[in-house]
Amino acid sequence: MKLNIYPTKLVLKHPFKIAHDSRESQETVIVELRENSFSGFGEATTNKYYKITAEYISKSLEEVRGFLASYQFETPEKLWEELNQRIGKNSFALCALDEAAYDLYGKIHGKPVYQLWNSNQANNPLTNFTIGIDSIENMTKKLQEQPWPLYKIKLGTSEDIEIIKALRKVTDAVFRVDANCAWTTEETIQNSKEMAELGVEFIEQPLAADNWEGMKKVFQKSALPIIADESCIKENDVEKCYGYFHGVNIKLTKCGGLTPARRMIKKAEELGLKKMVGCMTESTVGISAIAQLLPQLDYVDMDGALLLKSDIASGVTIENGIVKYGKENGSGVTLLKETLNV
Repeated sequence: MKLNIYPTKLVLKHPFKIAHDSRESQETVIVELRENSFSGFGEATTNKYYKITAEYISKSLEEVRGFLASYQFETPEKLWEELNQRIGKNSFALCALDEAAYDLYGKIHGKPVYQLWNSNQANNPLTNFTIGIDSIENMTKKLQEQPWPLYKIKLGTSEDIEIIKALRKVTDAVFRVDANCAWTTEETIQNSKEMAELGVEFIEQPLAADNWEGMKKVFQKSALPIIADESCIKENDVEKCYGYFHGVNIKLTKCGGLTPARRMIKKAEELGLKKMVGCMTESTVGISAIAQLLPQLDYVDMDGALLLKSDIASGVTIENGIVKYGKENGSGVTLLKETLNV
């Protein structure tokens, strides 16, 4: 297989702020795996919180270029195991390659990935649309600019309850809130009671990732379900979250791609935890990979490409929360190379 690497910058429609970060653009690395006339695409964004840079991702990808050149491709799962032994410490690079392998595999075999998994898409969950932290006035404007049935509201300010009350005045949509580790134990319990009255569906990662003692209290006393994000990174974290969270939000870049994500979903289901997959402000490349998992999920947050000023690929589309698969096989990705800012 031939490996091509395309580092690029995704420009956002609006500045995007969460409790521990703020940005106007998102650096990302697109991977192409080419076999004969078929190309598969994957993606890994950079991330300040986890100290992941484009240079670090690209360096790991270069380490396996020679291996891939002579590799006899059979299945994405077998390739993932080989790559995990070589660059498993860099889950972001591993994710990009794994996504590309599934896209390639589906295109070679003439089917979308979700069909290769025999998934029934009849009950796919809607995706939320994310409103980043801003002034209450601006958050309200952003919400009204994008009418949607389901919103994720980023919180972690001194006026979180006021934000939800203000937004509730202009929409009847379902709210999810994500505090990105910014709250205390008691603050979370109190906020859950007030937010339950304001039409909030669940709270995502309210406490610091390692505050398991606090999460136990929250789990027992919260008026709303609590979903793990920063506390659930790798496969063995799913079992750790049992009894501390009501569900887990799996990020493909953090766990290493679709292959481990499917195992995490299965483990969560076995434990009775709600299953969610989230995005990292990816382009349609990464979002289309997430879409293949939809039939296996309870919740999904895959609005990353909707937050961009311009996209770099075509693939799945999203209208009013509904994810629509295209006619292409694999993950359905076609890269618009002329749009890349290399």
